[in-house]
Amino acid sequence: MTDASAIQTPPARSGSHPWTRYVAMGDSFTEGIGDPEPSSPGGYRGWADRVAEELGRTQPDFAYANLAVRGRLLQQIVDQQLAPALELKPDLVTLSAGGNDLIRPGGDPDALAEKLDSVVQILSMGGATVVLFNGPDTGSSVLSRIRSKVAIYNENLRTVAARHDAVIADMWSLRQLSDPQMWDQDRLHFSPLGHHTIASMVLDSLNVEHGLEPLRPKPLPPSTWREARAGDLVWAREYFVPWVLRRLRHQSSGDGITAKRPTPGPVFGPGVPLGSGEGPLGTADAGRRRIS
Repeated sequence: MTDASAIQTPPARSGSHPWTRYVAMGDSFTEGIGDPEPSSPGGYRGWADRVAEELGRTQPDFAYANLAVRGRLLQQIVDQQLAPALELKPDLVTLSAGGNDLIRPGGDPDALAEKLDSVVQILSMGGATVVLFNGPDTGSSVLSRIRSKVAIYNENLRTVAARHDAVIADMWSLRQLSDPQMWDQDRLHFSPLGHHTIASMVLDSLNVEHGLEPLRPKPLPPSTWREARAGDLVWAREYFVPWVLRRLRHQSSGDGITAKRPTPGPVFGPGVPLGSGEGPLGTADAGRRRIS
């Protein structure tokens, strides 16, 4: 598999943009789970970091904060991230929320969109450009059972975006995401290659010229029926069963985790926050360290 994190990104092309302060809101998708990078705040990179890296190359005063925390439901994102985001006075906000709600029984795509509508209205009133993410086509994934709910939610999001002049980052139309190599081993989060591909799509949606080159995964060798079933059993034991147990215990993968970039800062060089997510760079002790 091509490791997108190992590929050197060429210098950005001669494109500029108007944004100087970017705040990312959301759950594990925006936190960057599936794209491990020990040198990044919180130990994960992800599409939002990759977008910020490109935006920061052509804007000297660019600052970036990432408030996303894994496992968060839409109401939790509203309760825990909206006020801090507004306090940071961003001129660019990305918001991906509702996916964890749709996975759960009873997740209502109409009710979720109605709640999201008021959030987008509040964010846009401050003059920020708001980017919303629709869901990917889950037809060929372990989430195929919620495909119809995702499709309904996506259509609702287009209405919300049109009402508030927001931008849609269209993952449903990103057909590359149907390749298994775009996904992490847990089959719920994206791999480094997937995050790289999504970052490129987001920048294209913003009409920003960038240096992220399209990457094509190498074809996977054909597997036998027995190998495929063995892989399914391993996945169920290591990922699906623990997920179900957390739901039954009313636990979340984000319990005890806080945002990896709670305050705006430069993407490169001195001043980059270590954050306080899980992992060696994300413990409470690490968050108290100073960057030389």
